[in-house]
Amino acid sequence: MPEPFEPRTDPDVDLRVPADRREVTARPAAVLATIAAGGVLGALARAGLQHAVPHPPTGFPWATFGVNLSGCLLIGALMAVLGHLGGGHPLARPFLGVGVLGGYTTFSTYAVDVQQALVAGAAGTALAYLAATVFGALVAVGVGDAVTGALLRRGATR
Repeated sequence: MPEPFEPRTDPDVDLRVPADRREVTARPAAVLATIAAGGVLGALARAGLQHAVPHPPTGFPWATFGVNLSGCLLIGALMAVLGHLGGGHPLARPFLGVGVLGGYTTFSTYAVDVQQALVAGAAGTALAYLAATVFGALVAVGVGDAVTGALLRRGATR
């Protein structure tokens, strides 16, 4: 039987990773507080950007699109950096990945933006946004991981 697919970048808190498991087991309150603190920062950044770049229901939601793609780019870069560091500090991934970037990116606003565009009669905008976000997010994670990994390898050979 073939081995199950294992993604190259693991989830933000992976209980199969001994350092993650030890940190969650030893200090669950610290992990939750770390995630919460990061989430506040990420959510504030997203809210600020969405406030700075509003859009009508029929318009393309550039702020949410930019937030989600930049968040995906950053999570790819973060995973490459943490992989290069052998996982880094046990609270780095919960703070930066789950907290900051989890609070920064937003699937719910993306879904509401699509629904509002459909209700407003802008089906073309809704479908373009729907497809561009999914495709762009996947590309952004890959680019963030690949470019950061290449830069780290290049720096290690110097």
